Amino acid sequence: MPEYRVEGLSLAGKAVQGVIEAENGRAAKLKARQMAEQRKFKIIRVLPRATFLYKVQRGTEKPILGEQKAFTKEEVQDALSKMGFRVLRVKKKALDFKLKPPTAEIVTFVRVSADLIRQKLPYNEILQLMVNDITNKTLRDAVREINNELKQGKDSEKVFIKQEGVFGRFTAHMLGLASKSGNMAEIYDSTAKFLERRAEFKKNLKSALIMPIVTLLALFGACVYYVGFIFPGMAEVFVRLKVDMRQFPMTYATLQMSYFLQENFIIILIAIIIPIVFAARFLTTERGRFLRDKYIWKIPVIGSLLHKTAIEIFSRVFYALYSGSGENIDVIKMAAEACGNKYMEHQIKTIAIPMMVEKGAGITEAFETSGVFTKTAISRLHSGAETGTVKHTALQLAEYYEKETTYKMRNAIDFIQLWISLIIMVVLTMLTLVSSETATFHPSTAPGGG
Repeated sequence: MPEYRVEGLSLAGKAVQGVIEAENGRAAKLKARQMAEQRKFKIIRVLPRATFLYKVQRGTEKPILGEQKAFTKEEVQDALSKMGFRVLRVKKKALDFKLKPPTAEIVTFVRVSADLIRQKLPYNEILQLMVNDITNKTLRDAVREINNELKQGKDSEKVFIKQEGVFGRFTAHMLGLASKSGNMAEIYDSTAKFLERRAEFKKNLKSALIMPIVTLLALFGACVYYVGFIFPGMAEVFVRLKVDMRQFPMTYATLQMSYFLQENFIIILIAIIIPIVFAARFLTTERGRFLRDKYIWKIPVIGSLLHKTAIEIFSRVFYALYSGSGENIDVIKMAAEACGNKYMEHQIKTIAIPMMVEKGAGITEAFETSGVFTKTAISRLHSGAETGTVKHTALQLAEYYEKETTYKMRNAIDFIQLWISLIIMVVLTMLTLVSSETATFHPSTAPGGG
C-alpha cells in the first residue's frame, strides 16, 4: 500500500511528522485530517513516497544510474552525498505506477518458498534467492523490500500487508501470518492452492459465461447490420418494380424492420448503451457487487457451480488458518473475505459471526442460519463438529467440491456451447430463408409482365 508522509506544526509551533499508509492521495489526506484532529496539530502538507531517478559519479569513475524511493528530491540528494557520490541529476519518475504481477508469478513464488521452507532453509535466504530469480519487476521489488524490512526486525504481518497491492489483500495477509505460525510451509501451500483455484475459477467463469455472451452479442450485431443496412439494398429492387411485397411475407416483414432500424437507429443505440453503462457503473459499487453475487447463484446450470466454488474456497482458507482456539472468529471472517462472493461474506459476517459471539451458537448452527451453505456442507461440518475434526472436515469439503465443480463445469461449458451453436444455426437458417424467399419471384409476376 502506498506510503504518505504527513508534515505539520503543533500548537506550540513544533514540527510534527509521521508516515501513514493509504490506497490513494484522497484517502491519505482524510487519514491525515483525522490524525491532526486527534493529536491537535496543523497540517502543512501530505507527501507521497515516490520513485526518483538519479545519476551519480564517484571521482572519475563511470556515472551510475539508479532509482530510489523517497518523499522528496532533497532526501535522495542528501543520502547519495553522504555515501560519497557526486550527484549529477535527480528527478522524479514521470510514470510511477506498477502493474500487478500475473497470478502465475505469485503462485510460483509461494510454491517455491513452501518447498524451500520444508528444506529448513532460513527465510531471509529464501527471499534473497527469490529476488535473484523473479523476472517480474514489480514482484521482485516487493520481495526485496519485504526482505529488507524483515531484516530490520519489523512485524512480518505488517510488512506483507504493506504489499497487498502486489500480492492481493488475502495473499499478503496469509503470508504475513505464516511466519508467526507453527505451520509456515502448510500455509504457503494452502495459499498457493487458493490462488490456483481462484485463477481456475475465473478462467472457467470466462469460458462458461463471457465467451458465449460475446458470441451472442457479435451475432446480434451482425444480424442488425444485415437487416438494417445490407438487406434493404436487395429488397428495394422489388419495391422499384412495384411488386406487391405482401406475397413475400418474410421479406416484407424484414424490410419493414429495416426501415424501423434506419429511422430510429440513434434512439435504439442510446436505449441500449445507457442501461449498460449504468449497470456497469452500478456493479462497481459495493451495493452492486452484493446484488450481483446474491443473484448469480440463481443462474441456471452455472449458478450452483459458482455457489459451490465459493464454499470450496471458504473451506480451503478456513482449513489453512483454523487452530481450534478462540481466535477462529478472525479465521472465519478472513475465509469469508477470501471466498470471492460479497453476499456470502455479508451473511457470514452479519449473521453467523454475531450468533457465535453474542449467543454462543456452534459453528454448524451459525453457518446454517446464514443461508449461504449447502445442505452437504452443513452436514459435513456438523459431523466434524461432533467428532472434533472441523479442520480436517473443511479440507475434505474443499477437495470434494473442487472435484465436483471441475467435472461439472466442463459439462456446463459444453452444454452452453451446444446451445450457442443451436442459436447460431437457427439465426443463420432464418436469414437464409428470408434471403431465398425472393428467389420464388419471376418477372411474369411483375406488373405488366407477359
